[in-house]
Amino acid sequence: MKEKSVQKVLEEIGQKLQDLRKKKGYTSAESFAYDHDLPRVHYWRIEKGKVNITINSLHKILSIHKLSLEEFFSDK
Repeated sequence: MKEKSVQKVLEEIGQKLQDLRKKKGYTSAESFAYDHDLPRVHYWRIEKGKVNITINSLHKILSIHKLSLEEFFSDK
């Protein structure tokens, strides 16, 4: 089994977060970050897979979406 690169994993996490944001009705990462008191540029970089997201940051973002880490990472 071929292992994914860290960059690929970060991009997949970012895409999932972007999908969740759009489901909440936000068309831009900036407005979502502003409304939820997140650093706007940093949040955009997370969605683009350009930063190594911490568990703490991911937990904070997922709590906005009312999701656990387990739910976020499940394939269901």
